[in-house]
Amino acid sequence: MSKTKVLIMGAAGRDFHNFNVYYRDNDQYEVVAFTATQIPDIDGRMYPASLAGKNYPNGIPIKAEEDLVQLIKEYGVNEVVFAYSDVPYEVIMSKSAIVNAAGADFKIMGAERTMLKSTKPVIAVCAVRTGCGKSQTTRRVVEILQSMGKKVVAVRHPMPYGDLEKQRCQRFATIEDLKKEKCTIEEMEEYEPHIAKGVVVYAGVDYEDILREAEKEADVVVWDGGNNDMSFYKPDLLITVVDPHRPGHEIGYYPGEVNLRAADIVVINKVDTADYYNIEEVRENIRMANPDAIIVDAASPIQVDDPSVIRGKRVLVVEDGPTLTHGEMTYGAGTVAAEKFGASDMVDPRPFAVGKITETFEKYPEIGVLLPAMGYSDQQVKDLETTINATDCDSVVIGTPIDLRRVVKIDKPNTRVYYDLQEIGKPNLDELIRGKF
Repeated sequence: MSKTKVLIMGAAGRDFHNFNVYYRDNDQYEVVAFTATQIPDIDGRMYPASLAGKNYPNGIPIKAEEDLVQLIKEYGVNEVVFAYSDVPYEVIMSKSAIVNAAGADFKIMGAERTMLKSTKPVIAVCAVRTGCGKSQTTRRVVEILQSMGKKVVAVRHPMPYGDLEKQRCQRFATIEDLKKEKCTIEEMEEYEPHIAKGVVVYAGVDYEDILREAEKEADVVVWDGGNNDMSFYKPDLLITVVDPHRPGHEIGYYPGEVNLRAADIVVINKVDTADYYNIEEVRENIRMANPDAIIVDAASPIQVDDPSVIRGKRVLVVEDGPTLTHGEMTYGAGTVAAEKFGASDMVDPRPFAVGKITETFEKYPEIGVLLPAMGYSDQQVKDLETTINATDCDSVVIGTPIDLRRVVKIDKPNTRVYYDLQEIGKPNLDELIRGKF
C-alpha cells in the first residue's frame, strides 16, 4: 500500500511539532515538504535528518508558501496540513480552496492528537490573538506559583529561526544564554522577563525532548503559548487571554477560538483602557462559546522610566513587532504611554525606514505611524537601529517587552514602557491557582 504524501503548511512552529508527534515515525505517511510563511527569511532551509527520523535520511525541504500549488503538483501531494496560527477563518478557507483546486485534501489537526502528556502539573497560558497580554499573564501565573514555594519552569512556544539542529532543545537561565544562542529580538522579548524572575525557560524544536528535560527541574511546568497557538502539552489548567480592543476576534480567528472554548479560565485583559461596550461584547462571546469558563477581569497599567521624555515631545513609538504585524494591532503599550504622558505628536517612521523595515511596512501597511521592533535577523536589527536613529523626532518611546537599548544603540532621548497584569475584583488568578495546586 502506497504512503499518503503530505505537505505541512507552517511558520517554523506548530508545523514541526505536528510532524514530530504524529508523522515522523508514521509509516503510513511521507511528508514531502514544509511551506513557510508569516516569519521573514525562514524558507529555503531543510528540516534536518537528525530531527526528521529514520524515514527521512535526507531531511525535508522547507519551501515558500507562495509555491504551494506548484509543490502539490510536483510532489503528487495527497494531503495538505494547515499548521500555523493567528489566522482569520476566511483566510484558512481560501487556503483550503487553493489546495482543493490543486487536487489535494486540506486538513487541520486537533489539539488532543498533538498534545504531549507531562509527568508534572501543567498550566498553559494561551490567547485568542497575538498582543492580548499573554506574556504579563504568564508572568503573573509564575509569580503566584513561586509565592507558593513551587519550582517553576516555563516552556515557550517555538521560535526556531536559526540552525534547527542546534535548536532542538534550548535551555535559558541567564541573559548570557540569550547571547550565546544568538536569540532574535522576538525570542528575547519572551525569554528575558522570565529569566529576570529567576525562571528557567526551555524552547526549541522537539517538544517531547524539551518536556522531559523541563520535568527534571520543575514542580510545575508553565506553557507560555505564542501566536495564539494551542498548547503543545496537555494542561491541568488552561488560561486563555482575550482582548476587548478587538471585540469579535475571539470567535473569528483560528485557533484562538479553540483556546477560548477549551479554557478553564478566561482573562479579559485591558479593561482599564477598552470601551465598556466592547468589553461586554467580549464577555457575551465568552459566555456563548464557553459557559463553564471562569472569567477574570484584568488591566495592564502602564509605567515609564521618565515621563519628561514624552511630555510635549514629538515621539517615535517603537512597539512589539508581532503584535503589529500578524497580530494586526494598530497600537500597543508605547502608544498608550505616549497618549497618557502627553506627547505632542507621534512621528511617522516610514519616510526614514530602510531595508528590511521598509519591507515590513510594505507587507503590513496597516501598521501606520508606529515602528515594529522587528529583529528576526542581524540585518533586520541593523535596519531597525538605522531607522530609529534616522527618524526626525525629539525622543523615542520603547514599548517592547525587553529593553531594546540592549540590542540597538539609540542616539536620541528615550524611555521604556513597563506593564504587568493587575486583576480587578474577584475571582482572581491567585485564589483560582491556589485552589487547584
